[in-house]
Amino acid sequence: MSLPASIDETVKLLSTGAYVAERPLATVLYLALKMGKPLLLEGEAGVGKTEVAKVLASALGRKLIRLQCYEGLDISAAVYEWNYQAQMIEIRLAEASGTAPREDLASDLFSEKFLLHRPLLQALEPDTAGPPVLLIDELDRTDEPFEAYLLELLSDFQVTIPELGTIKAKEPPIVIITSNRTREIHDALKRRCLYHWVDYPSEERELEILRARLPEAPETLSREITAFVQRLRGEDLYKKPGVAETLDWARALIELDAVSLTGENINDTLGTVLKYQEDIARIEGSEAARLLSEIKTRLAAGEEKVGL
Repeated sequence: MSLPASIDETVKLLSTGAYVAERPLATVLYLALKMGKPLLLEGEAGVGKTEVAKVLASALGRKLIRLQCYEGLDISAAVYEWNYQAQMIEIRLAEASGTAPREDLASDLFSEKFLLHRPLLQALEPDTAGPPVLLIDELDRTDEPFEAYLLELLSDFQVTIPELGTIKAKEPPIVIITSNRTREIHDALKRRCLYHWVDYPSEERELEILRARLPEAPETLSREITAFVQRLRGEDLYKKPGVAETLDWARALIELDAVSLTGENINDTLGTVLKYQEDIARIEGSEAARLLSEIKTRLAAGEEKVGL
């Protein structure tokens, strides 16, 4: 599938994967695709940053190549590594036969057939479906030296392997980088990207997301879940729930055949929306009952107003 030709087409493209995108996000994604630049998405965990790359790859029919970042990530895990076991076998065979000159053996050992392609190198390879979507997920978890290594890739879409030379993509991959901002990403890398902060959605948009992802959910339940989660984000919690937790909570309540929120089913399922015991202890019981009463009153008042 070809790239979207407008912002509206970008919104529609994401909607095919049930991703409800606000126009500013669709705009910066469209520009990143049009300009061939990486897109850096920052925001709290669970707000849908990673999902952008997944939905984009699926909607375009492109391969998704994901590099999950972590502390200590290095070139051998992210870019390439030599197949040392196969090289040792080649050396043993050459020694046993005694036929291969030492110079020929040395050059052969560091040839393409002994090279293990890791995600970043894979993303530079041509594909019949078109350039892949490269997802560099949670870049803020890596060390700064690895971030610095990415500069060549993001500038020229190439990597340099000392034994082989420079490998450059014939067509640049679509690059989506995510960060939860546990540390600041260096300015040099940010300059190579377009940038967007993915915030928690408004109540109306979160309800739209829930409807798109879980159309089987009862309407009353969807409205109450959305309103309750919105209120939770206003509480003094150790970790505010993201959209991912909203969807998990809705799925859990659907499995329990719930048609609306009650004090009992909230207390029974808080562990799907809150992930720290301190937060659960703060909300369960009387606090959950208070929040539920407030949202039911507000939603009922809104329905009466619509009826008038």
